[in-house]
Amino acid sequence: MKTLKKILFWFLVSFALIQFIPTDKVNKPIDHKVNFVDVKKTPPKIMELIKGACYDCHSDETKYPGYAYVAPISWSVKSHINEGREHLNFSIWETYNQDLKKSMLEKSNQTIRNKTMPMPGYIVYHKEANLSEAERILLAQYFEEMIKSKTY
Repeated sequence: MKTLKKILFWFLVSFALIQFIPTDKVNKPIDHKVNFVDVKKTPPKIMELIKGACYDCHSDETKYPGYAYVAPISWSVKSHINEGREHLNFSIWETYNQDLKKSMLEKSNQTIRNKTMPMPGYIVYHKEANLSEAERILLAQYFEEMIKSKTY
């Protein structure tokens, strides 16, 4: 029993101390001249889907939920966001070259249709990201039309 109390004590001390290790949760200012939904004049329904399902990890407009402020969960959340932005950042869309834009749209279309994005773990806590089949098709068709018409 004494050992269990020591383990619990040190666990709680460690948990309290790691709360002081900061993670950067400051979003960069949005330049509407390069932001995807602004530049592409995205229709309201499509914009709602993209912002609800994609923008938290794939833009500089992340809305951090309460659990993202508790270490070590905050470290994982920030890591996912950083990785998402590396693959695609809608906030800097116009800074990408044409080949990269096409590739990103093709990959986005594929992941939406295959239901690998939004990530299943993300959907659990973000109901707006849980796209219906009709919403997935609508979003995929929007990206496909951009690819076909080369208006990326």
